[in-house]
Amino acid sequence: MLGPVETRSVSPVFVGRTDELDTLNAALARARAGEPQALLLGGEAGVGKTRLVEEFAALTGRHAVVAVGGCVEIGADGLPFAPFAAALRTLRDALPEEFAAAARGQEEELARLLPDLGEAGAGHHDEQGMTRLFELTVRLLERVAAERPVVLVLEDLHWADASTRHLLAYLFRTLRTGRLLVLASYRSDDIHRRHPLRPLLAELDRLRTVRRIELARFTRAEVGGQIAGILAAEPDPAQVDDIFERSDGNAFFVEELAVAARDGCCAGLTDSLRDLLLVRVEALPESAQRVARIVAEGGSTVEYRLIAAVAQLGEDDLIEALRAAVGANILTVTPAGDGYRFRHSLVREAVADDLLPGERSRLNRRYAEALEADPTLVPADARVMRLASYWYHAHDPAKALPAVLDASVVARRRHAYTEQLGLLERAMELWDGVPEEVRSALRPVDYTEVYPPCGCDPATTPLRYLDLMAEAAVAGRFGGERERALKITKRALRLLEEEPDPLRAAWFWIQRSRLVQAQARGDGRQELATAQDLVRGLPPSEVHAEVLALAANWSMLHRPGPEAFAAAERAVEYARMVGAREIELHARLTLGCLEVDAGDTDRGLDRMRQVLRDTLAEGVHQVAGRTYVNLPSQLQGIGRDREAVVLLREGIAFARAQGLLDSESWIRGNLAEVLYALGDWAEAAEAATHASRAGHSAKTRGTGALHLAHLALARGDLAEAGRQLAAARAHYGTHDPMPQHSLPLARVVLGVAAEEGRTADARAELLRALDDGFPPGTQRYGWPLLRAAAGAEAEARALPAAEPGRAEILDRLGEAVRHLATGAPLWRAYEQWTRAELRRAQGADTADDWSPVVTAFECLDRPYDLARVRHRLAAALLADGGDDERDRALELLRLAAAVAAHLDARSLADAVARLAQRARLTLTGPPRQALAPADPAAALGLTSRERDVLRLVSAGRTNRQIAEELFISPKTASVHVSNILSKLGVSGRGEAAALAHRLGLFPLEDGDRLVAG
Repeated sequence: MLGPVETRSVSPVFVGRTDELDTLNAALARARAGEPQALLLGGEAGVGKTRLVEEFAALTGRHAVVAVGGCVEIGADGLPFAPFAAALRTLRDALPEEFAAAARGQEEELARLLPDLGEAGAGHHDEQGMTRLFELTVRLLERVAAERPVVLVLEDLHWADASTRHLLAYLFRTLRTGRLLVLASYRSDDIHRRHPLRPLLAELDRLRTVRRIELARFTRAEVGGQIAGILAAEPDPAQVDDIFERSDGNAFFVEELAVAARDGCCAGLTDSLRDLLLVRVEALPESAQRVARIVAEGGSTVEYRLIAAVAQLGEDDLIEALRAAVGANILTVTPAGDGYRFRHSLVREAVADDLLPGERSRLNRRYAEALEADPTLVPADARVMRLASYWYHAHDPAKALPAVLDASVVARRRHAYTEQLGLLERAMELWDGVPEEVRSALRPVDYTEVYPPCGCDPATTPLRYLDLMAEAAVAGRFGGERERALKITKRALRLLEEEPDPLRAAWFWIQRSRLVQAQARGDGRQELATAQDLVRGLPPSEVHAEVLALAANWSMLHRPGPEAFAAAERAVEYARMVGAREIELHARLTLGCLEVDAGDTDRGLDRMRQVLRDTLAEGVHQVAGRTYVNLPSQLQGIGRDREAVVLLREGIAFARAQGLLDSESWIRGNLAEVLYALGDWAEAAEAATHASRAGHSAKTRGTGALHLAHLALARGDLAEAGRQLAAARAHYGTHDPMPQHSLPLARVVLGVAAEEGRTADARAELLRALDDGFPPGTQRYGWPLLRAAAGAEAEARALPAAEPGRAEILDRLGEAVRHLATGAPLWRAYEQWTRAELRRAQGADTADDWSPVVTAFECLDRPYDLARVRHRLAAALLADGGDDERDRALELLRLAAAVAAHLDARSLADAVARLAQRARLTLTGPPRQALAPADPAAALGLTSRERDVLRLVSAGRTNRQIAEELFISPKTASVHVSNILSKLGVSGRGEAAALAHRLGLFPLEDGDRLVAG
């Protein structure tokens, strides 16, 4: 192994970059204060990004742990998670105790990212698998950086594999705590329009928490300083001008030109960039040039022992060749001291580009053969991926196909699904070029979900092309490459038309169902129906059981009914017959939900609780996460909110511990709904906000936004309600409507329209919902909508513009109320409330209508709903006009006002205050003082009640309207009017109104008019 060799091509003096260093140091200061920082460092190749990072790291080392990881390029392939693995390895070495504590309990999962932690378990592969790993990684970094500042540097993002890009995006989006600074660098001139890093940069630019630094080229003065450092002497100004002009301020080119000038090679240089980069390589001895070519094709970094195996030189000759390359500053020793890399990747790329086609494939073959002969030549976690890359670039399909398949399995086990997909696509590309005898020796190594293993012994059945397509389709779905996965399923189904295989065809149709829903292309029903047709009549199998389980779940969410029950029951039966435990648990959970929705509450809840116990005991985390979503939701739907809260909080802890991000978001959305009902609106808003931001699924974000809209409506913030409604609609889309989304959405839309006086819009929203109908099991969403619609009609009763169409709307509402299920106490309470609102809409409600409603809600733990019906009962009591009724109404209004104030429910608070004012009731404080003599109304001898009546007379109200507004009888109103006319000395209502206007007793409000005599 070669020791350090001193070189002078890099300036020992750090030149310029003052502003950039200030930015980095300021970010570090914020990170040290506990505010995590995210920065992107961009600049063209050779501009000095690495030198800036090294300088910052050197300055930072006294205050923080610096962990550097670079993206690794092997041919055109990047190693999955390579920069994170390298940086985490450094962190573990620097802070072993803190790292061990932070990773405790999750070592098996984190080993997918850092194999040093042990063997990664087979684990569960699903669409949350990658996100689960990402969440655990972010949490690990936050914990390690909880007390000690950490700087995480990720270099060369332009080479990053897709999994690394996804993890970085997740880290930048979700990082919230810890003394952590993340700095990622990339070549900006490499980011062409179709470069895979480009969309990520655009996404990160939209995050306010991410700052981008663009590194500019050097000025002429800075170039002079750099040359002085390289030459250890003040350069000639003419030479500085020449090098500045030729390098255009690029720091690396300045170095190359300065060294060439110092060594007397400048005269032969051309203006070609490639020639500039190769000139010093070509000046090396032939053996050193050969070694440089070998290293260039080996990857970003190549181990010494692997170089020796490929070069096939004597050890002394190899050492001399390496010494010459290092001495010329072409190669440099890796920080670990076990290998070599080019000092700058631009030189490596130029050397690699200079290889002849046959030379490149021959070198890759030598690398592959050396690695096959001695697998210990490279680290174990990189061996399989590098071997696959070497054989592929050696253009030997027979050797490449098995190696690529092995690499795809490794990628899958690391949750690097996008890399797995690329490798499987590469295997499909190689397939036809591989001899039959080689293909027949291949065996399926990693079956995909319930994809049928040929119906025979996998140990003796050869791998088929269709098997590759199945694995690739699922890899695309898990890795978010759904468009590629859809194309693969389409090709597979075409092949299956030529060679019919109902079970495999059904499996591919299941994949299409999931993909079209995820891509907002439809609701997936047609694809599921096709799968059901294909398996109908076939013997029980895992595919058959999964088709039935998915069909039952789809029906539960979209159109619950007898078909859903039958499918769920048969799915449970078939899954048990074939030993598909996870499918069985999913189907049992669906069946329990359907039973609760159908009114068989105790049986359904017992079944769901048993599923939760089984999944937790057996470690079936995905189904457990779904149970923590559905079981509390069913409890909340029947009014058992306190039980639901306990389970939801337990579920959040479970989902966080297992990294089930989507499950956690669904649970938090359900928690927001329960806390709203229980009257804890502050925490409900917090839970809804979390659900609206953190979910991987658009639907979880839509649900969070919808709960925020509902809260804003109750608080009287109609603008915010409108904004959140728009967000919810955008997240839900129109491709996959479900009653659990559309009915609550309609309720809030209707409520906002009614509050804004848009009666026609409110009615249109209601009619759309009524036309769609209320499928079985949707009563929990239907009753609040019907209640809101009936209340809106009651509020609009006095508006002439609302009269057209009122009768039809009330008839439609009455019909819906008669047919919607009332199997739970909560639903019966809502039915009574809705019927009372319909009576109010007809002007016929009494205290006898509202008393049972209040009684029903007093038995439920829903303070806001109770406050609203108490307000309604108070209004009905005041309309009766008796003293006892007024006393009871006052108490009810005080209770309602207290709840409204506690919740900041401004709409309810305003309604209660208006009612109390009209009824001349004092909710708080001492009784109202007598009017001062200076008051014109008092000077005229008017009592306070007569003043209220005169105000309404001036506004043009009739005696009946005055009676309704002041909760007195029309006869009493007539007596008050007669007394007023006598005291004012006028002969009619018009003169009384004119006099009140001249005295300025009552300023005119919108909608008021002066009456004519």
